[in-house]
Amino acid sequence: QVQLVESGGGLVQPGGSLRLSCAASGRTFRSYTVGWFRQAPGKEREFVAAISWGSGFTIYADSVKGRFTISRDNAKSTVYLQMSSLKPEDTAVYYCAADPLAPFSKFASGSPLASWGQGTQVTVSS
Repeated sequence: QVQLVESGGGLVQPGGSLRLSCAASGRTFRSYTVGWFRQAPGKEREFVAAISWGSGFTIYADSVKGRFTISRDNAKSTVYLQMSSLKPEDTAVYYCAADPLAPFSKFASGSPLASWGQGTQVTVSS
């Protein structure tokens, strides 16, 4: 299993941008599908975006489509979430998760995933 560490969270004003990073240990990272999830206070964890192993295809939740971009650098074993046009409702703890050779459906459906990070707080407020 890979181990994941998120970074890049913080306080940003509405309309601003942040880039989150998810750094992974392990030499097999390129064979993992990686996704981002978020959990706001009092709400259930929700899927945000995912990027496949191999081809690097991406999927997004409707709530972030057109504002967030997920990407990966396999040489650095890191996945990024570029967040733009941030809204107060984007405030949450953001987690990355990874699963070897997993289809997107496993991320969108709430199925158990192999590895999770500890989370990074994103607060959007003026």
